[in-house]
Amino acid sequence: MTTDPNTVLTACSTEQLLQRRSVKWREFPPDVLPLRIAEMDTPLAEPISSALIAAVGRGDTGYALAGRLPEAFAGFAARHYGWNPEPSAARLVPDVMSGIVEILRIISEPGDRVVVNTPGYPPFFYWIERIGRQVVPSPLAAGPDGPRLDLDRLERDFAAGARAYLLCNPHNPTGLVLTREELAQVAALADRHDVRVVVDEILAPLTYPGHRHVPFPSLDSPAAARSVALVSASKAWNIAGLKAALAVPGPDARAEVAAIHEEVSEGAGLFGVLASEAAFTHGRPWLQEVIAGLDENRRSLAAQLADRLPGIAYHLPQAGYVAWLDCRALGWGADPAQIFLRHGRVGLSSGTRFGPPGQGFVRLNFATAPDRLTEAVHRMAIARDRVGDHPRSRDL
Repeated sequence: MTTDPNTVLTACSTEQLLQRRSVKWREFPPDVLPLRIAEMDTPLAEPISSALIAAVGRGDTGYALAGRLPEAFAGFAARHYGWNPEPSAARLVPDVMSGIVEILRIISEPGDRVVVNTPGYPPFFYWIERIGRQVVPSPLAAGPDGPRLDLDRLERDFAAGARAYLLCNPHNPTGLVLTREELAQVAALADRHDVRVVVDEILAPLTYPGHRHVPFPSLDSPAAARSVALVSASKAWNIAGLKAALAVPGPDARAEVAAIHEEVSEGAGLFGVLASEAAFTHGRPWLQEVIAGLDENRRSLAAQLADRLPGIAYHLPQAGYVAWLDCRALGWGADPAQIFLRHGRVGLSSGTRFGPPGQGFVRLNFATAPDRLTEAVHRMAIARDRVGDHPRSRDL
């Protein structure tokens, strides 16, 4: 495996990427540089490619069982997090979001209140409401180094009658990684107010040096023992379309995870299981290379924004590959993404989709080649120069 940190991110030309049929490269016209959807512009890791090619060769395209995926994840968790979850207690689900929905159905009743930090992953909001639960927004607090968990606000939201807390750690879209001390405080609050904790840990393998992911169920507390973590290789190894994730319970939540109906597990894809096994077992060298390239990109983006677009505020994410950009100083209203698209032909996520705290923000996916990232900043600067602070020009 090469040690060049940008090899994986530069391996695919724009012409090759335009041939892809996934959402990222198909949702916009060809003249738009797409940096909205959370897909990486990389080839597959070789162990994953080999596993999938072998499956095609033997015609292995039927329904999925969990196979060795729980053991593969448990080994990865032990090596990377010092956590030893029980493989037999994990349940296969198609993806993290469907696993969250099933667990919330089991541990709560219609009308129950579910706390979600905002800005938050958009499907959290509409899926919680779709299953008849109430979303309780709990905004993150602003800090000198970026957003932080507001524990005082969280306690007030728990005390107001919350049944569950849907925690996203590492956090999407801000890239915040909670410390062990912060998680212990969350667990203490959950114990005090009898709140069940469900944790989306999909971005955990993409935590940057200097930060450490702590699986919530690994904590020593009753709330952690009753928690459920949803994990997947999908984001870290760019295999989201293959559909496989795991619901991993704390020791006292095994019965709830076991209650996930087998028809839910049957919605997972066999290719997703095989690819995820390969990723968790043999994918570390590729992952290290990706993280090195993403680390360079997140820092390069900071430098370029400071130079070309100093009105945009940006804190380095501690995990993941999206940048949460504060564009409010541009004076462009609630949805700057539409202005960047119209006047710069760069596709970004609208911050408004992430809840009210996202007004005036955009989310940018920097998991691409450095030259495409530079082009994105260039196009954003063109939009700024064309529009400036003149409201009427935004619609031209």
